[in-house]
Amino acid sequence: MAMFGKAQGRLEDQRFLTGKGRYVEDIVPEGALRVAFLRSPVAHAEIRSLDVTAAEAAPGVQLVLTAERLAGAGVVLGMRGYRVTQPDGSKGAGPERPVLALGRVRHVGEALAMVVAETPDQARDAVEMIEADLRDLPVALFPEGGPTIHPEAPGNHAFTHEQGDGGAVEAALAAAAHRIRFTTRHNRIAPASMEPRGAWAEWDGTRLHLAVNGQGVWGQKAELARQLGLPADAVRVTNPDVGGGFGMKAMPYPEYICLGAAARMLGRPVRWMADRGESMLSDNAGRDLEATSELGFDADFRLVACRVNLVSNLGAYNSQFGQGVQSEMFAKVLSGVYDVQAVHLRAEGVYTNTTPVDAYRGAGRPEAILTLERAMDAAARELGLSPEDLRARNVIRQFPYSFWNGEVIDSGDFPRLLARLEAASDAAGFAARRADSAARGLLRGRGMALYVEAIMGAPEETATVEFTETGVILYVGTQSNGQGHETVYTRMLADLTGLPESAITVVQGDSDRIARGGGTGGSRSVTVQGTAMRATVTTMTDAFASWLAEREGVPFRYADGVLKAEGRNLAFTLIEVADQARAAGRADLLRHSATTRLEGRSFPNGAHAAEVEIDPETGALRLDRYTAVDDFGTLIAPELVQGQVQGGVAQGFGQAVMEETVFDAQGQLLTGSFMDYALPRASDLPFIRFASEPSPTATNPLGMKGCGEAGTVGALPVIANAVADALAPLGARVEMPFTPARIWAALAEARDASD
Repeated sequence: MAMFGKAQGRLEDQRFLTGKGRYVEDIVPEGALRVAFLRSPVAHAEIRSLDVTAAEAAPGVQLVLTAERLAGAGVVLGMRGYRVTQPDGSKGAGPERPVLALGRVRHVGEALAMVVAETPDQARDAVEMIEADLRDLPVALFPEGGPTIHPEAPGNHAFTHEQGDGGAVEAALAAAAHRIRFTTRHNRIAPASMEPRGAWAEWDGTRLHLAVNGQGVWGQKAELARQLGLPADAVRVTNPDVGGGFGMKAMPYPEYICLGAAARMLGRPVRWMADRGESMLSDNAGRDLEATSELGFDADFRLVACRVNLVSNLGAYNSQFGQGVQSEMFAKVLSGVYDVQAVHLRAEGVYTNTTPVDAYRGAGRPEAILTLERAMDAAARELGLSPEDLRARNVIRQFPYSFWNGEVIDSGDFPRLLARLEAASDAAGFAARRADSAARGLLRGRGMALYVEAIMGAPEETATVEFTETGVILYVGTQSNGQGHETVYTRMLADLTGLPESAITVVQGDSDRIARGGGTGGSRSVTVQGTAMRATVTTMTDAFASWLAEREGVPFRYADGVLKAEGRNLAFTLIEVADQARAAGRADLLRHSATTRLEGRSFPNGAHAAEVEIDPETGALRLDRYTAVDDFGTLIAPELVQGQVQGGVAQGFGQAVMEETVFDAQGQLLTGSFMDYALPRASDLPFIRFASEPSPTATNPLGMKGCGEAGTVGALPVIANAVADALAPLGARVEMPFTPARIWAALAEARDASD
């Protein structure tokens, strides 16, 4: 395709940069009522009583909802959450998560009641009038533990999940010439999207419409129908423009069910938009686990066994994907890019009195690669090898390659990635740069890592192309959260068909206009949607060619945007054929769809390197250099790919260096605003060098591998390894986030130990 590999600007940017984006708050129906939630001020308590009498009588209040009132109105309170399969075949624990607290509250910020009023101030004032009698209960935190918070989960044990042959791994470790053990703490983080969560709902007497800034509409539609007792065709869900999601907006939340119920009860539209503090208390968090890896090597330093035991914090309840993230998703890439078959994972999940934890950019894969690559770096140090040498001895070299878990990677060239990274990052010049830093009293470290990512999410997608009198509409089942889907899909369709870009409109995120779709998540969007689009174009051009052949009495063949008659000087563009079909009354030829399913997933991969400088007097860290060499297969829009990598690296840097959600011993959130929760700024980051070393995949006809989460997958271990390299000569070790206080304390402890 001629477009592939060309750098071009984003079509959406003019609209977004001139304030013409249409976000949830921009399209609220006139006269919509305002919503505020009463949220628990304590982490764990029995609800003795909830008196809403004064709130109901407050000025402007139209409705006050509690769990009991929702249940009385026929609303199903319990939300669904995925449950993994345990070694004995049973499912993980399934305690109910009510949309409003029932009987107990289990984390600070859990919603107890909802107030609907004419104005925001009236709603907030009425919330203050609700009298909640709460009896404090002991608190369970991670990793300390505590009292059982769900009777369905004794000891707060949510699940145990195992993959691999534990006996074979133990035998291989026992026979190994070298055995390395390393523990990694993965700090909890807040996704903190630019646009907080929000939604509005309206009821027309027979149908419910929810507009929500999510990552897809069909899962939310199904849950609204189930929990509100409505037939599926009585629910419409739409996603307008969305200001970031990163996995956090991929699932239903309690607030949306409450909004739908209130709109139906009142017959008026209702709206809610979280403020930042509310988001910190109620948005699903990311990461939060502790993983111990054991690696076994033979006498030639070849990896012969890998075992990981981990415990993850699910928070107070099962969120939609929570149990699967640090178990099944983690396992997809547990062995990274290395040729090793003796692998075992034992993952346990626990409940605590904190906000639920779910998918965040990468969802299990950054955690797995960070765990493995930190252990590989520690192994290289202990074995007396360079990090590059140890990795080069162990990378997969023959493709296709079947991983220990049955997953198959069909293409890649890891030695080539290592060689390109060494040159692009100027590895040869590191010694001189380290000496220069030392002369200035600074510690310099270099980190590198190899990673492999697994494309996740629904493997099936549908694309529909409709010709109207004014242009062409492309319906897609994915949902842009700022990635540039309109640009990519418009240019892909234009390239496939010869249609002018100006004639194409992309429609997404509307369950009425699009029958089904997989939404956005797991780096799936362009790969899966692009494959469906290609099939739709084939379906469309075949239909047009057949009709023209019937009409003209001569075969037609499609090529380069034109349908040409064989043996005659007769050719039509697709728009010309569509206009002719409309004139002939052939409405069936004006809309074409195809659904495709990818039978195998693709595995983006790459090699990253970074250098940091640390001031030993203050512990301050500066990221000085960053280089990414990635294999995403065929690049559809290189400038968007580079942006995705750079954004992913920035998020990885944030978690590695400054971001951490912190609770005190009573479960109170100490990092509830951007005054307390640090996010990276542009000035914190150097220019992030990006290079492509593609090995196109055969798992989809486009040869793509996906790129949306790879930057974060690579950045976490690279920065961690750079910090470890800087501190190792002084015998210091520190866990993420690498804040100045932590680094300074680690250096002070190392100095004290050496005295």
